[in-house]
Amino acid sequence: MKMRVHHIIVLIVGIALTACGPFNKLEKSTNWEELYAGANKYYQEGEYNKAIILYDKVLPVIRGSEKAELADYNYANCHFKTKRYIEAAGYFNNFYRTYNRSPLAEEALFMRAYALYLDAPDFNLDQQSSQEAVGAIQQFVTLFPGSASYERAMEMLTDLEKRFEEKAYQQAEMYYTLKDGLYPGQNMRACAISIQNFAKDYPESKYNEELAYKLVEVTTKYAENSVYAKKEERLTDALRFAGVFYRKYPESAYTSEVEKYEAEAREEMQEHLELKQQVAERRAVLEAEKKELPSNNN
Repeated sequence: MKMRVHHIIVLIVGIALTACGPFNKLEKSTNWEELYAGANKYYQEGEYNKAIILYDKVLPVIRGSEKAELADYNYANCHFKTKRYIEAAGYFNNFYRTYNRSPLAEEALFMRAYALYLDAPDFNLDQQSSQEAVGAIQQFVTLFPGSASYERAMEMLTDLEKRFEEKAYQQAEMYYTLKDGLYPGQNMRACAISIQNFAKDYPESKYNEELAYKLVEVTTKYAENSVYAKKEERLTDALRFAGVFYRKYPESAYTSEVEKYEAEAREEMQEHLELKQQVAERRAVLEAEKKELPSNNN
């Protein structure tokens, strides 16, 4: 019991000493020069949270003065150092817009892009913030093509583009997986569109060969399950995609599979054309019989 009371007393004394410490006294100060010096001191010592608190108090006072430029940059960097990347990006952007002639302007614009890049999610999550990072990086490399940070910025851009590529591939794969689900027609069509868009957006992707094979498979099955009026058009598309595959990937490991689906599409096309001929012949007979019916004019 005595030991517990002792611990509580020590804790209370510790809290009291902290409350009366240098930072707490400084935080209550109304001397802006003292606050400014203290903020810079904590910044240099890596005490970024304390620096933020003091900069918050002093920045409105020194706004427009010569001291504001460095304080604004440090304030933005404090947020970056404490991994508040979205806030840091906003403050770096404000710094660049306010001090675009500053020696720190180039670095601020790069840090804005870098903060957004670090906040960008993995490929399997929504990529809206990644798009914002791409825009920031492109702005930086356009305005500062000779920057020492140019290559680093381009590496970040390449990494983000790979995330977009992976996201697009996973989307096509999702529709491909769902092609045998509750709504196969809708998912097959969505899969075919996703694959074609992927090939346009990422012509050099390592996934294109695999997706080209899957496009033949999906469009063949989609055509086979189509209504009469759409079947010929869709079978023609499937056969065209097979031809494109052979030209692009003459030595592919998927060739035998593509040949199988191409054969299916050709057989289905032959059956469809035969049915089409029968329908045409039957229609012609009906038209002839209709003309031979006696007129009711009398």
